[in-house]
Amino acid sequence: MKVIDISLSLHKNTIIYPGNPEVNIKTIKGKTSTHSEIAMGSHTGTHMDAPKHIFENGDGVDKIDLNKVIGECRVLDMTRLKEVISADDFKKEMVKKGERILVKTRNSKRGFKKFYDDYVYLGGEAAEFLAQKKISLFGIDYLSVKKRGGPDNRPHTKLLKNGIVIFEGLDLSKVKPGKYFFVGLPLKLMGLDGSPVRAILL
Repeated sequence: MKVIDISLSLHKNTIIYPGNPEVNIKTIKGKTSTHSEIAMGSHTGTHMDAPKHIFENGDGVDKIDLNKVIGECRVLDMTRLKEVISADDFKKEMVKKGERILVKTRNSKRGFKKFYDDYVYLGGEAAEFLAQKKISLFGIDYLSVKKRGGPDNRPHTKLLKNGIVIFEGLDLSKVKPGKYFFVGLPLKLMGLDGSPVRAILL
């Protein structure tokens, strides 16, 4: 069994979505041991969005059904796209009910050493299509599913309102399109809007 780590490393130079807290790690040495003080946002690096991220009375990450974040998935090749993922792009892939869908775009090809404003994002109509299909999980290879600064919030609202788990910040640069077994577990942060995760493919 081959394990493919699709998580971004967390350190002081980890890229963050503009406006989010930066990663700050302080090492504290005691007489017999060492521990660290970690400060960062709940949507740092590879992370999960919970309904609370968008809806005031939405569930936090501790309420997410873990059956949704463990299981078979498909990585779809969207590297040809220059700006937005449309509903037609998913129709061509014959997306089915209950699937866990990860999209590999040119975001992964450009890497994660600096933040790009013009990242490939999920279109509003595409989000509606996925919601209608009732997929279980959607993951994208950048720090947000929606367009940077765009007014259309459907990529968040349509997915989260319909119980579709969102993973952002996946590093799919070394992953070929195809079927895998996905594992992405958030920290059990009570009532929080999101959480960093360690995501892997088998």
